[in-house]
Amino acid sequence: MNTTKTHETIRILGIDPGLRVTGFGIIDRNGQKLAYVSSGCIKTDDSLSLPERIKTILDGIAEVVDAHRPQQAAVEKVFVNVNPQSTLLLGQARGAAIAALVGRGLPVAEYTALQVKQAVVGHGKAAKEQVQAMVVRLLSLSGAPSADAADALAVAISHAHGGQGLGALATKGFRVKNGRLV
Repeated sequence: MNTTKTHETIRILGIDPGLRVTGFGIIDRNGQKLAYVSSGCIKTDDSLSLPERIKTILDGIAEVVDAHRPQQAAVEKVFVNVNPQSTLLLGQARGAAIAALVGRGLPVAEYTALQVKQAVVGHGKAAKEQVQAMVVRLLSLSGAPSADAADALAVAISHAHGGQGLGALATKGFRVKNGRLV
């Protein structure tokens, strides 16, 4: 009797939304192994109108999905800024990314920055540089991706490490203390 478990490879697309720069990162998960596939940024031109910038994000995400065929997607949730206008713009960029994903038939999970940092670094108050370093380490990369691409890869890694649809991050009944789930 063969007791060896075979795992199906799941391709995950992580998105770090932004109106100026939207990062994307794609990984494959097979069992507990993670493999880097691709990452990059979709940049919008400040001289374009808001609707044109939203279309750039929508089209860019759709292109990434068509090129790499992920099976699941994860997007970082918007946090509330001091500046409500910035939060609104970020929310619109995030909405464009989600619309592109859903339009391509992908299930979309959402994670807060705290959840992403907790899953990748081990504590929710990690600096961007710590997240970048752990992304490099976890994916055995030869160099660090850009900050936005690293954040998107971190979102994908968070999903792979127990996100919605893969074992759900168990946060119910916990509270946040000093940036950690306790």
